[in-house]
Amino acid sequence: MRIQIVNHSHHPLPQYATELSAGMDLRANLDTPLTIAPLQRVLVPTGLYIALPAGWEAQVRPRSGLALKRGITVLNAPGTIDADYRGEVGVILVNLSDQPFTVEDGERVAQLVVACCEQVEWKPVEVLDDTERGVGGFGHSGVK
Repeated sequence: MRIQIVNHSHHPLPQYATELSAGMDLRANLDTPLTIAPLQRVLVPTGLYIALPAGWEAQVRPRSGLALKRGITVLNAPGTIDADYRGEVGVILVNLSDQPFTVEDGERVAQLVVACCEQVEWKPVEVLDDTERGVGGFGHSGVK
């Protein structure tokens, strides 16, 4: 699949790290380092603009290493980029640690996954069909 992209950053285009990677790393496009205080949220620019085809979305997801080692995650994970959005791709990061974290220019701050998505048409009914699970949720099947 080919997707149109405008790169106003001073970094290479996102790419897959391995042959079977689902996501591509997004890099911060900064003039100066950006420090995120504990519990602070910031919008990190990427300098990228994309045009997705109808029926597709791009998901901005956390990087597992940043989340585990530094407590840095994508606040609205996954952030959705709709097919009709033409603005800059931004990453909303939050610092869940107790230490300040500094984002450097070019640092990999999130990953981008492009996925097919469908719009639904609601069909109002009076009752839903029965299933084995039924209304059970939020731990209904136990802990083991």
